[in-house]
Amino acid sequence: MNIFLDILLLLITIIYSYLESLVKFFLPQKRKSVAGEIVLITGAGHGIGRLTAYEFAKRKSRLILWDINKHGVEETATECRKLGVTVYVFVVDCSNREEIYNSVNQIKKEVGDVTIVVNNAGVVYPADFLSTKDEEITKTFEVNILGHFWIIKALLPSMIKRNYGHIVTVASVCGHGVIPYLIPYCSSKFAAVGFHRALTSELETLGKTGIKTSCLCPVFVNTGFTKNPSTRLWPVLDTDEVARSLIDGILTNKKMIFVPSYIGISLILEKFLPERALAALSRIQNIQFEAVVDHKTKMK
Repeated sequence: MNIFLDILLLLITIIYSYLESLVKFFLPQKRKSVAGEIVLITGAGHGIGRLTAYEFAKRKSRLILWDINKHGVEETATECRKLGVTVYVFVVDCSNREEIYNSVNQIKKEVGDVTIVVNNAGVVYPADFLSTKDEEITKTFEVNILGHFWIIKALLPSMIKRNYGHIVTVASVCGHGVIPYLIPYCSSKFAAVGFHRALTSELETLGKTGIKTSCLCPVFVNTGFTKNPSTRLWPVLDTDEVARSLIDGILTNKKMIFVPSYIGISLILEKFLPERALAALSRIQNIQFEAVVDHKTKMK
């Protein structure tokens, strides 16, 4: 008998959730303040990481900026300090577990407990599978997903103790759908999306609902990592647009942040299409970028 009651409750919850989402769609969402929060941003020396740092600086957060590129991260820090905020700079290789742990320990001693972390650092090596070097595959997973594990493992205990914080995973639309010549990248981003979802579920199970989670999934972003990207159906995004969408999602505690937002609907529809239709859609999409194919750089 209990199973029928549980199913009835589930149906009521589904209907209520849809109605709630519909109401929220038309009402302005409440935004939290991040002033004074200690924010760690990885990959802050360029691209999305740099623009995200600027957004937090505008909102008077205390910033901790990580990047493997010392010159780039110091440039970001200089611009953020012009906005009147405190900035700490660390040169960290996010593929190196010991560097991550040592830097977090130093932060705890010199700055305090991180309350918001944006795991943004990432690498991509556009190439066909057989042209991709072993070390490039390894580096992709070390930075794009394993680094997330080490960073969150180091920062999470203080968040759990206070039941407070926000963990942001920067993934990609490639974490939901695949693109040829990006096999390691797509695989690592699928893992990042899975990490976000599993971590979110575990925190809820532990009753740590004060720790919020968000996952950013943009389409192609004009960061320079992927050369000359173009598509018929998706826009190629500017970094400032993505950073604004990310900060908006963080301030409203949004779980999954698609940029542009309609991509989420598109991905849902794709789950119901047969393989032949998906192949036709891929041809219409005509995604192109520079990639190494058969050990030569070509537009693919």
